[in-house]
Amino acid sequence: MDLQVMKAGAMLKKVKSKSWKKQRHFRLQEDGQTIWYKSRWAGTGHSTFSVADVEVVREGHQSEVLLSVAEEFPADLCFTLVFRGRRGNLDLVAETPSEAQAWIRGVRKLIQNAESMDDKERVDQWIWDWFQKADKNKDGRMNFKEVRTLLKMMNVDMNEEYALHLFTLADKSKSGCLENEEFVQFYKILTERQDMRQVFHDYSQDGQTLTLAELKDFLRQEQQEGERSREHAQELIDRYEPSETAKKQGAMSIDGFQMYLVSPEGAILDPQRLTLNQDMSRPLSHYFICSSHNTYLMEDQLRGQSSQEAYIQALKRGCRCVEVDCWDGPNGEPVVYHGHTFTSKILFRDVVTTLGEYAFKASEFPVILSLENHCSVEQQKVMAQLLDTILGDMLLREPLDGLVPQELPSPHDLKGKILLKAKKIGGLEESETLTDEATDEVSDEAEPESPSAENLSKSKFSRELSDLVVYCKSVHFHSFEYSRLHSKCYEMSSFSESKARKLAKDTGTEFVHHNSRQLSRVYPSGMRTDSSNYNPQELWNVGCQIVALNVQTAGLEMDLNDGLFSQNGCCGYVLKPDFMRNDDSFDPERPQDRDGYTSFQLSIQVISGQQLPKVNQKEGSIVDPLVRVEIYGVSQDQAKQETSYIYNNGFNPLWNETLNFIIHVPELALVRFVVEDYDKTSRNDFMGQFTVPFTCIQPGYRHIHLLSKDGMAIPLSTLFVNVKISEVTTEV
Repeated sequence: MDLQVMKAGAMLKKVKSKSWKKQRHFRLQEDGQTIWYKSRWAGTGHSTFSVADVEVVREGHQSEVLLSVAEEFPADLCFTLVFRGRRGNLDLVAETPSEAQAWIRGVRKLIQNAESMDDKERVDQWIWDWFQKADKNKDGRMNFKEVRTLLKMMNVDMNEEYALHLFTLADKSKSGCLENEEFVQFYKILTERQDMRQVFHDYSQDGQTLTLAELKDFLRQEQQEGERSREHAQELIDRYEPSETAKKQGAMSIDGFQMYLVSPEGAILDPQRLTLNQDMSRPLSHYFICSSHNTYLMEDQLRGQSSQEAYIQALKRGCRCVEVDCWDGPNGEPVVYHGHTFTSKILFRDVVTTLGEYAFKASEFPVILSLENHCSVEQQKVMAQLLDTILGDMLLREPLDGLVPQELPSPHDLKGKILLKAKKIGGLEESETLTDEATDEVSDEAEPESPSAENLSKSKFSRELSDLVVYCKSVHFHSFEYSRLHSKCYEMSSFSESKARKLAKDTGTEFVHHNSRQLSRVYPSGMRTDSSNYNPQELWNVGCQIVALNVQTAGLEMDLNDGLFSQNGCCGYVLKPDFMRNDDSFDPERPQDRDGYTSFQLSIQVISGQQLPKVNQKEGSIVDPLVRVEIYGVSQDQAKQETSYIYNNGFNPLWNETLNFIIHVPELALVRFVVEDYDKTSRNDFMGQFTVPFTCIQPGYRHIHLLSKDGMAIPLSTLFVNVKISEVTTEV
């Protein structure tokens, strides 16, 4: 019933702010997956989005925008569509409560349907979507001209004669048109995977099936599975073989083989590494921690919008350290914004409320609230009171067990806790004997390159706020020697990117040692007014835990961050290698000097691509794709190599080119696969990427499921590769 209401369409108000409210006609299209909307005045112009891109539907006044118009529109008319990735929310107001409910229930049902689809259903849906797009006259059949148009839409420029040959093969009824089932047949012929068929034939004696023994040989020799290959072979047949006959014979057909290779088990990222699998009982300083800078910003840091949504998005993607820039606000209420700029302001109270609600939805491990405090003592007292009353038991107020720590507690010990990082009067040892307030520099980021540094003066801070700082006391960094002799494990320093990079370059070993005991936070240069990012890898190489990035800004740096934190259940904590946690003297510039050093050869045969995304949406444009493999790690491991480009084929390009790398510190290396559209006259266009920690790579024949610039999955868009990893016995 709800879906029928959605298909009939409705006039809904799209709300962007108190002053921007416009009527739009919304309608669910026949495919049951796409929502179409347009202004009644927009002529032919319209917009669409896929229900698969909607993460959740919020009911009532559950966004800043709808809260701001709450007096005008009752809650039972309002709802918010929250999208995956970096796309902004869609705030909508229906004309009646029943209409609002129909859309809320309807979209939720469609999201549920999309999430419960298996791989075959997803492919079927994808084929149906293409059929709908290409069937220009909507007669439920496709003539050859429509098929030619479709091929261009699908990113393939096929020889007309060959296209007609495939069309004729599929046109079983000889009607000169493809009906729905015939189109499915056409698609199957089109997507026939000769590359996978070849691998199958290498191991199948009869060319029809892989026996249990043959599949076991494949898993042992190609997928490097060793002892577990026999039992795994049987599991794969049970899980992926569609033919009951083959199953009974304990064999796998080409269809089952393909289904296995495109499944998560056949992916380059080991699915076992995606689960929470690391020791979470080590001190906090032994982990890399997913961290956000200027968390309140949706865009750049000069004129961007400050928003609670930015905190929600950061926390949902696993950030465990968020930043709050606090300034005195009107009516005695502190506000959050980027000081001395034109960014909008939000209430500190609202940020803390959002933190309390979303802190532990993506991960149960502790969140560090990094406070950039520019407030007067009076408003600091208000901040302390708000933190205390809103966060309640979530806020850590005193050391665990009441003891002064000799080392930091673990993520496991601090589950469900929010830790305040700020200045503190005195230390944990003498906190009982201190006066009510002290004078010091309140702000952390007082390096010369911070734009607000010149405006900092010696300011007072309140005892109430100071008392809430336990394991993350902000201190000025003097030197590594000073820290070694005088610093406590709960004291931590913040470094600008340039200061941190200089220390990493000049005194890398000491930095690693310092970071085995104490937390370090690195933040982007104040000159990055466009909210761009620095490369986090250099700082991870010396063990810096809190390498804060502008998570709202897509690009290489966030790809690396997402890649590193994709492991260990996306919980926001990744255990550092053992040589960065103990007293070993690891020098990232001379990795071969450490005990137990072994280097590895990484060999990647880039075989083919499947359904690569179009860059230019013009109907006739086709991409010329190439694949580049980039290694990020210690300086000796930094490397890039790329394949040649394939002219005019983004649908099923075939490269069969092998790229070779030597990896000296596998524990710190990230491997990034990038697909670009080659352009001889200008810069290549980005098409998709996937970044994986070297230690999480599954060797053998693997599919890489590409992500967009925003880190979103691109449906059915993959690379097929063969990965070989071997120890280097003599230095190459």
